[in-house]
Order: sequence, then C-alpha cells, then structure tokens
Amino acid sequence: MHFPPHDNRNVPIIDADHDFVPLNYFNIVKLKKGEAFSYKVGGYETCVVPATGSVDLNVEGFKVDGLGNRGVDVWDGEPEGAYVPTGTSAEFVCTSDTAEIFIAGAKFDEQLDAFAVRSADIDLVQYGSDDTKTHRKIKHILGQKQHGKVGRLLVSELFTVGAGGWSGFPPHRHDTDQSNDAGDIVQTRHDETYNFRFRPNHGSGIQLIQNAEGHPGQAHQLFDGSTICLRTGYHPCVAMPGYEMYYFTILGGLSQRSLVQYFQPTHAYQIETIPGIKDMVAKFK
Repeated sequence: MHFPPHDNRNVPIIDADHDFVPLNYFNIVKLKKGEAFSYKVGGYETCVVPATGSVDLNVEGFKVDGLGNRGVDVWDGEPEGAYVPTGTSAEFVCTSDTAEIFIAGAKFDEQLDAFAVRSADIDLVQYGSDDTKTHRKIKHILGQKQHGKVGRLLVSELFTVGAGGWSGFPPHRHDTDQSNDAGDIVQTRHDETYNFRFRPNHGSGIQLIQNAEGHPGQAHQLFDGSTICLRTGYHPCVAMPGYEMYYFTILGGLSQRSLVQYFQPTHAYQIETIPGIKDMVAKFK
C-alpha cells in the first residue's frame, strides 16, 4: 500500500488497528517554535523521533529536553528518539524554528518504562558494497541495544550509501510466524511501514512487492515523502542513479520483537556474496 506525499495535518497516516497493517502506527507531526502536540495511543507502544528540529518531551512526568539535533533534512546530523509506553500520554513542544517529528508504533499490551535514545546510543550498521550495488547504512533507534526494554517495536533509519542502488536485497519476506520441522523459527510476522526521503529531494525510486516466486509483483514509484505499508511478500526497493535514498522504518511483531527474515530462494545465495549482510540481519532484535 502506497500513500503518496501529502500534508497529513498531524493526523496519523497509519492509525491504530489499521485494516492493512494492524501491527503498526505512524504519524508525522509538523510544528513551529513554541507549538505543542500531545497524543495517547491505547494498545500501542510508540517512539518519538524528530526527523528535523528539536522538541522538549514530557511522558507523564518523564522529561526529555532537546530531543533531536538535525537541521535541514535527515542527512543533517544523527537521529534521536524516545520510547513512550503503551497507552501513555505524551506531549512535545517545538524548541527549534520548525520541527518534523515521526511517531512510530507497534501493537503491544504491556506497559513498560519510558526512556530516551540519544545520538551516542544509536546502533550503526553498514553493509553491502558499491560493486554489488547494495551499499547502505542502518541507524537503529530501537534495535538490539534496547532489547528487553521494548515490547514488539523496532525502529530504524536506512540510508543508501552513494547515489542510487538497492536496499532490502536479497528480497525477503516476514509475513507469517513459521517454524521448520526441527522447531526452529524460519520466519516471523512483522508488519512494516516506511517513509522515504531523497537527496536531492526531486529524486525517486521504486518499491517492489512480489507475493509468489516466479510470478510478477507490483511496483510503486517512490517520491520524497512517500509512505509504504508492507504486509506480505518479498519487498526490495531501489533508488534511481544520482540520488541518495533514506527511509524511516517501523516494524511491529505479532508474537515477538526479534525479526526473522525469509530470503527468496532464487536470490538467497547472495547472502554469501554481499559483505556484512549477516551482521545486518542479526541487529533486528
């Protein structure tokens, strides 16, 4: 499902119990200096991530001042975030001239403790290569470092390194909880939501979704601000030559937080040829 770029007027793009990706929640909030926004989502844990600008955050008495340190775009500095427990009220006030804030969520009933993720806490993974056209960088905001403090939510930022190239390759899926005969988990059900940005911002890309091996899939043209929701299928994406691509990533697990990806058999051998990809896979926990 593709939501083209639009002004959502601070109303959730993916609200609670969405028909297509019920395990996800996503809002983009835009504020000017001194403006405030408050929210509370029953049944969903969330994470507040300033895409640009800074905010002061209050989560029912847990305060985080100066969250976010980026300027003009998502390439201008390192990400920061704050975890907001399920069903908890949160309010943030813009302290920069303007701010754009992502709110990512996953369905989860238990109420945990709020905490902040500063730039120094980000878990960075870089993998792929220019030769394989898969060179990219992942900045985990809620990743392996926060395991045990979060219920079912994974939040990351993904950057293509250089201009153009593939991401999410080899093609993989995670649309059902599945174990093999030995009882090992070979795939987990995780709904996924992306929001894309390009540099320069008139850039573009393609999101592919293929539900069955050997059968044609769907292709969605991506623009700066496009939101993609993924429920089923193999789903690599690619940026046009000459453009850098970024996407904010939300993963919500049905039965567990750790993501187990099932790689498309036709292309799975490339796991052995793309540098660092096994380290990347291991970080989605």
